[in-house]
Amino acid sequence: QVQLVESGGGLVQAGGSLRLSCVASVSIFRLNTMGWYRQAPGKQRELVAGITSGGTTNYADSVKGRFTISRSYGKNTVYLEMNSLKPEDTAVYYCNAEVSLVYWGQGTQVTVSS
Repeated sequence: QVQLVESGGGLVQAGGSLRLSCVASVSIFRLNTMGWYRQAPGKQRELVAGITSGGTTNYADSVKGRFTISRSYGKNTVYLEMNSLKPEDTAVYYCNAEVSLVYWGQGTQVTVSS
């Protein structure tokens, strides 16, 4: 069983920055992949950024060049650095981890005002 706890969401003006954190209840060495997804009202949940155990990252086209996913093994934490935020980035952001099963955090709200 893996528990994921997100934090760092909030309200920010367009052009601003936020850093989301996701703390895992197990060593992230054990996890095959971790990622950030988001779901806006009335839309499907979509992948924002992912990172594999080998360090390979991937990003949605809409966030490339603006968002960066990283991790800290010592803190069992994955981060999502979000810069140049746009109103269309407004969503609930969920942390995701996969090791045999897929686990989700409870989500953190990000609201970008114009």
